[in-house]
Amino acid sequence: WVLGNHCNYVITKHHFCPQKYKDIESTVKMEEVDGEELVKRFAEEMEGMLGRKMKSVKRLAEAAEDADLYHEFNATLQFDYYNSMTINSVDEEGNPVELGGEFPLEENEHFNKLAVNTQQSDIQVPTNVYNKDPNILNGVYMSEALNDVFLDNFQKDPTLTWQYFGSATGFFRLYPGIAWTPDENGVVTFDCRNRNWYIQAATSPKDIIIVVDISGSMKGLRLTIAKHTINTILDTLGENDFVNVIAYSDYVQYVEPCFKGTLVQADLDNREHFKLLVEELQVKGEGKVKKAMKESFKILNEVCIRSLCNQAIMLITDGAMEDYEDVFQEFNWPERRVRVFTYLIGREVTFAQNVKWIACNNKGYYTHISTLADVQENVMEYLHVLSRPMVINHDHDIIWTEAYMDSSLLLMTTVAMPVFSKKKETLSHGILLGVVGTDVPLKELMRLAPRYKLGVHGYAFLNTNNGYILSHPDLRPLYKEGKKLKPKPNYNSVDLSEVEWEDDDEKVSLEIMTPLHNRYVLVFCPCSLGIVLTRGHGEFIFTGNVSIKEGLNDLMQPDVTIADEWTYCETDIDPHHRKLTQHQAVFRYLTGKEPDLECDEKLLRQTLFDAVVTAPMEAYWTAVIPESPEGVETAFLGTRSGLMRVTRYVGSEKRVAKKFLSPSDKENIFTLDHFPLWYRRAAEYPAGKFLYYIPKEDTRGREDFICAVQLILHKLFVCVCVCLRRVSLYDYQAMCKMGGHSTSSARPLLSVSRNVSTVCVCLLLSAYTTSAQRKKADILQPCDTEYPSFVYEPSIKETNSLIKCGRCQKMFVTQAVPDSNLLILVMLLMLMCVVVLDVCLHNASVKCDRMKSQKVRRRPESCHAYHPHENAKECGGASHIYPSVSLFLTCLTASLACLKASALVCR
Repeated sequence: WVLGNHCNYVITKHHFCPQKYKDIESTVKMEEVDGEELVKRFAEEMEGMLGRKMKSVKRLAEAAEDADLYHEFNATLQFDYYNSMTINSVDEEGNPVELGGEFPLEENEHFNKLAVNTQQSDIQVPTNVYNKDPNILNGVYMSEALNDVFLDNFQKDPTLTWQYFGSATGFFRLYPGIAWTPDENGVVTFDCRNRNWYIQAATSPKDIIIVVDISGSMKGLRLTIAKHTINTILDTLGENDFVNVIAYSDYVQYVEPCFKGTLVQADLDNREHFKLLVEELQVKGEGKVKKAMKESFKILNEVCIRSLCNQAIMLITDGAMEDYEDVFQEFNWPERRVRVFTYLIGREVTFAQNVKWIACNNKGYYTHISTLADVQENVMEYLHVLSRPMVINHDHDIIWTEAYMDSSLLLMTTVAMPVFSKKKETLSHGILLGVVGTDVPLKELMRLAPRYKLGVHGYAFLNTNNGYILSHPDLRPLYKEGKKLKPKPNYNSVDLSEVEWEDDDEKVSLEIMTPLHNRYVLVFCPCSLGIVLTRGHGEFIFTGNVSIKEGLNDLMQPDVTIADEWTYCETDIDPHHRKLTQHQAVFRYLTGKEPDLECDEKLLRQTLFDAVVTAPMEAYWTAVIPESPEGVETAFLGTRSGLMRVTRYVGSEKRVAKKFLSPSDKENIFTLDHFPLWYRRAAEYPAGKFLYYIPKEDTRGREDFICAVQLILHKLFVCVCVCLRRVSLYDYQAMCKMGGHSTSSARPLLSVSRNVSTVCVCLLLSAYTTSAQRKKADILQPCDTEYPSFVYEPSIKETNSLIKCGRCQKMFVTQAVPDSNLLILVMLLMLMCVVVLDVCLHNASVKCDRMKSQKVRRRPESCHAYHPHENAKECGGASHIYPSVSLFLTCLTASLACLKASALVCR
């Protein structure tokens, strides 16, 4: 009791309930939040924003197709362009290098403070593509017409970010222009044709069976090339596609036995899992293709869960003894619904005619891969074949990609559209010129669902058509490795159920999850928008009226800040406004200096009202404590409008909590995703009681800092709750240290067993930290974890018992501190216990079920798998190839000539 009274005395000296609120309480209006109306309004605003991006992309596609229509290919074209690798570079004599020249660059806030040229686009070409190849020069020359469209789009919609055209020949035109930085070896590996936005726009969803030969003849370099070919094919797949990988020699084996006889979604998790297993393949026995082909057709014909669009078998082998015509007659002819693509591995071309025949007679494509350098270009050919029906029919489907991370570690989505040749003479060939697109930062999209409308615990989230998260406040896409932040390997294949923390205690589940009671979901475009509103703080919103003059005077006081990540006024439309903070923008708008700013009038009214109501706090804090108070460094207050008042009692040099309430301490200030942590916890805590907690950023290596907050006005200000009863929680976004590589641990469920009493929390945490530090050398991998947490049980005021830790035990006494969440713990210092954490992998059957489980998904509306006018004769070799010695020699001669020509081009 003495401790409780002392804590209350220290804190209440700095606490003041503003009487100003009572003076204007009559002007306050309470409104009930309508969840369905909110989600519809947010969705309409998002659709409007996304619609503007789609219009920009359509203009680019039309301009590119028209430019190609009137361009005649010139094999001797000489044309200098701005190459992003060589711009502003000079030789030893000070002259611009080839394809360089002066290209002005200026740092731009809108483009992540990168140096860009907003008046001109430039060209990026991968290192393995000759930058003066006639196809490249003609394509670059033709696409110069896009420069004016880029500029016009940006003027019409200043919120646009990167716009680009990815060519089927390999060059990438990017606006605004930038200087491209190669890797440490001076190599540029970025190839736009490998990007998900390109692949999704160029093809319809597909079911792929990859069949690889692992017979004895595939040993050495051939197997290495085959594995690289499989990985490259896997990289061309996305979450709308389904896949499986089969290896064959004397018998057929699934590289993942768990996936036997089925297709699995080609999300990032499954693709990476396949790559790990493919790496372990070993050669043995004799290659028998027929069984593998029959097994592949059975899967494609019988499995229910699939894309229901394009179907293909990718055969990777160093040769085929026969053409297996009887297999195709049984399973694929005459419709030829399943395309067969063949990849002949190795320098020798033994039985090449059979491999060609298989592809050409099943509407596929044949390629010969003799080196690792050949893999990328040859694999990409299958995408052009699959795109033919769509190109011939000129179906300009607009696609939206799943979330992905850009170079600045921001989550993005891309809207993209294919570009076709409109020349009549090439119509049956179905020539894809490339793909145009633009990036959309997901945080900009989520600004349209503002925090102040959703309440303390409310939030909005976006899901793809496949059920994966695009945006969610509890999505954790990054992890720390040393001092660097890195994207998690599976960051864009996280399901909604994996971002909500679970526990196995029904009662605790109700206590913790009741804020997530009211959910509203609306489907639009290729994704779904949902909002979650809380009961209590989320059911009502209130506004009060004060004069602009009075509110502005209080808002501009030095102790006041507003949430700079929130959008009080839109500063991204006009380039002149981009350097303004939200505080500055609000001031300039309210004073009439920037009347053209687009501002949220409702949020501004709430902010002005909060500024007036909380204005007495600064004077009160200063008057009560004229000098530095004992044990108190900072007094602060926050409101639902994102306004904060902060008073510092000690200078920065004496402050223990140097990061607390600073922009680097994201947990404790108002951000786009969250109200501050202390605010959220206090909102759950009973009014009139104090809550204490230790901000994690400031407690590494120290134990002398504590934060105390209290709920002030239930309607206006909020703060925290803590816990101390053992429950099991599950985290599906964890990163675990794995002692060694094991194919069975790709997605382990770690069970951290701690058979000890609730109050042994500190010892357990310390033991966990020590255990983790012992394995710093281990590699972090995505995993699912189960571990204990501790929930405060208010009914227990005092207790004593024994802690049993292995062979030792301790007596302890605990007592709750009145009017707080503090708990006094007294125990003997002797017999220190060491707690060892038991880590166990989930059993194989549960892991298998999890990998095969299909999320609730909506199939893409369009499918382009067939067109009667498709010219299937272009299959990488002559159509209707029949085994013959003369034909084999002819093909061999042609292949050698092509290789010689390629070598000359490379030189």
